[in-house]
Amino acid sequence: MTSIDEVAKLAGVSTATVSRALSGRGHVSAASRERVLSAANKLGYVVSSRASSLASGRTRNVGVVVPFLDRWFFSTVLSGVSSALMRHGYDITLYNITADRDVRREVFATALRRQRVDAIIAVSIELDDDETSQLLSLGLPVIAIGGPNPRLDTLTVDDVAVAELATRHLLGLGHTDIAHIGANPEFDLDFHIPTQRRQGFEKALADAGIPANPAFLEPADFTVEGGYRAAKQLLGRPGPRPTAVFAASDEMAIGAILAARDLGFRVPEDLSIVGIDGHELGEFFRLTTVDQFPIGQGELAAAAVLSGLEDAASAAPHGELPYELIVRGTTSRLLPAG
Repeated sequence: MTSIDEVAKLAGVSTATVSRALSGRGHVSAASRERVLSAANKLGYVVSSRASSLASGRTRNVGVVVPFLDRWFFSTVLSGVSSALMRHGYDITLYNITADRDVRREVFATALRRQRVDAIIAVSIELDDDETSQLLSLGLPVIAIGGPNPRLDTLTVDDVAVAELATRHLLGLGHTDIAHIGANPEFDLDFHIPTQRRQGFEKALADAGIPANPAFLEPADFTVEGGYRAAKQLLGRPGPRPTAVFAASDEMAIGAILAARDLGFRVPEDLSIVGIDGHELGEFFRLTTVDQFPIGQGELAAAAVLSGLEDAASAAPHGELPYELIVRGTTSRLLPAG
């Protein structure tokens, strides 16, 4: 096994310089850093995580707490976190918060207190006062994504405003009979994101002087399959049908596109559809969406954690995450009847 002494000898520097160059901590000239990296690569030298931890008091590991691992949005945020941290030599440990209260309690009361992580990122999890206190008691940098928590450093999304933007886009195209695919109560969990998106939808309608039609509100489960079933209900039942659909997620919007096509409706000529998220399949389906840049959310959270690790006195992030309306091919101006 190659030693740090061999790397130092080949690079023509001290072992202390090798340590600083490979850890990213402390000043090293660009030329010296390049020689160290070249020597380490040539010799196949990898820093021992155990030795590094003993020397620095750090694990080079960040804990990431997520509510779901099998949902596209969360896995995409996680991808942004992981890639950004790995570029700086950090690993991640995942803590999946399930619906089981005992499992959740174990994560906060035991798993996170084992001193195996240097910092924590909580993704779209509404922490109660006790959980927040347990995190703060660790004395580690903690960054929360997705909702307000006055006791933590947070990066938030204004889901009401996001939904308003999507709905106003449809209103601006002349649509007034607009349906909304939201969420069943069991999916309206942390931060009540589905409720906030419905509120944004209804606010945009109210501002335009249009009452929300209860028949045009259909719950689903934030999946393609759920959006497909909900759209079939909206388009297949007797009575007036909507000319546009605002789905609270891109996956449900994609399901609505597929349902409309199966029922013989043209998108967007017969039915305009808009979603929220910025799903990777959005371009393929030419989906109009409000992109909330999930990979970027993860990268911003990682940058905030790294900043906190390097400088405990650095400015804590308390701000709204960006979003942008991306107009593609699933929305168009309402055509006159006949």
